[in-house]
Amino acid sequence: MNDCRAAVITSHNQPLEIQRVRIPDPLEPGALLVKITASTLCGTDVHRWHGPLPDGDTLPIITGHEPCGIVEAINGDRTDILGKPVKPGDRIVWSYVSCGSCYYCSVALQPCICSGRASWGHNRSDQYPYLLGSCAEYMYVPPPCLIIKVPEEVSSASAAASACAYRTVMHGFDRLGAIKSHESVVIQGSGPLGNFATAVARDHGAKKVMVIGAPAARLEVTKRMGADAVLNLEEVTDPKDRRAWVRDRTEGRGADVVIQVANNMAVPEGLTLLRKGGRYLNIGAGGNANISVKSLPQEMIFHTIRSAEPRHWLQAIDFLASRKKTFPFEEMISASYTLDQVNDAMQAMASYQVVKAAIKFQ
Repeated sequence: MNDCRAAVITSHNQPLEIQRVRIPDPLEPGALLVKITASTLCGTDVHRWHGPLPDGDTLPIITGHEPCGIVEAINGDRTDILGKPVKPGDRIVWSYVSCGSCYYCSVALQPCICSGRASWGHNRSDQYPYLLGSCAEYMYVPPPCLIIKVPEEVSSASAAASACAYRTVMHGFDRLGAIKSHESVVIQGSGPLGNFATAVARDHGAKKVMVIGAPAARLEVTKRMGADAVLNLEEVTDPKDRRAWVRDRTEGRGADVVIQVANNMAVPEGLTLLRKGGRYLNIGAGGNANISVKSLPQEMIFHTIRSAEPRHWLQAIDFLASRKKTFPFEEMISASYTLDQVNDAMQAMASYQVVKAAIKFQ
């Protein structure tokens, strides 16, 4: 087998092409070849499809950066993040790669902002190692990646979502710290990040979890993920009314914690929903907005989150496995497609018809 099928972006805003892409052979020492079982899509895939790509990135690329798959081949011996042997047939997800030796990796211990960091879904498919996007039958796993095995009780689609949306939420809550039993949480956004953050906030013991988002179908899932109250942006269009909605539910103070998982344009409004001395967690990327320093709540803490560290992949998988009976995680995978239907999946994500789309291979 010299090649495999993959969904390739060859031109922005044009249909993705199903192409035959080379399989790297031989593998580097320590590298793996994984047969993909599921790849979920997120807003970043849509942004890359629409363009432009970040500086330095060029087409063609295999879209997708949320993979789960079965180990097909390994060059040498590998262990997972817990030190257990990895072998062909294991179902896994795997972390991004940081250089390990720069200031951010070795001194600041902030590998997510390593300038040499490698991620997936934006690498040229005509250059070695070719298969660095997850909407493909196979994917290459570079040697430095840390491996997380997926337990039987977690579906491949949910595990794939843990490789981006869910592990980023875990990183955010890691930085946020403990949520006390008297604290209220407002979440801006009801997509995959928002719904998973709703479950984690509920699990972490928040007194009240409120979510502002749209459309209505997503908010129905949000309720089942543990939200005490939801507000539809499409129905309540005035920010003043949304602010009053939050104040009415927080004894006039504002929320103790506000989590932005929609778009940076939501940040200015989100800060008005936060009480003085509260904590703001900014996860949602894309978009721009200006913040008036004068209007910042006094003594507030502002966290910004980029991606995640390897341990957060493990935390997300463990949360999915251990809370399966508490939260309906599978409802967030609201539509499944074959590889040949990838353009339908991208359109559904772009138009917010689904919470999370999955490309399934088995």
